[in-house]
Amino acid sequence: MASFDWNLRVYWEDTDAGGVVFYANYLKFFERARTEWLRALGHEQERLRTDTGTIFIVADTSVRYLAPARLDDLLEVSVEPLEVGRVSMSLVQQAWRSAPGERTLLAEGRIRIGCVEAGTFRMRRIPNELLSKLP
Repeated sequence: MASFDWNLRVYWEDTDAGGVVFYANYLKFFERARTEWLRALGHEQERLRTDTGTIFIVADTSVRYLAPARLDDLLEVSVEPLEVGRVSMSLVQQAWRSAPGERTLLAEGRIRIGCVEAGTFRMRRIPNELLSKLP
C-alpha cells in the first residue's frame, strides 16, 4: 500500500476565533489518518497494544502550512510511507481541501513514528505481520 487517503469535515471545534482551522489541529487530522491507515492494513491500534504489547509514538514532526482550511471544508488527508525501518518509519502526510473543481494543498508534514513497548516506552521492533504490508 503506497498511499492512503482519508476524508474528514472541518467542524467548529477545529477552528479558531477567525473560523480558520487552528494550526495544531492538522496534527490531530494527521494522527486520525494514520490510525485509519493502520486499520486499512488490518492493524487496529488497540489490537496491536493488546495482542503484541506495542504502540506507536510520534518521535519527530515538522509541518508546513500553505493555505487555511475553514469551517465546513471537506479535507482529504493522505499518509505515504517514506522510509520504513525495523523500529520506526517516516511518513509524509498532506491535508488537501477537496471541493468541486478544486483541490488545494493546505498543509504538509513529515512525521516519524516509533514502535515501543506499551508499558515501558522502550523501542521495539515493528511486528512482522505489519512490516510485511509496508513498502
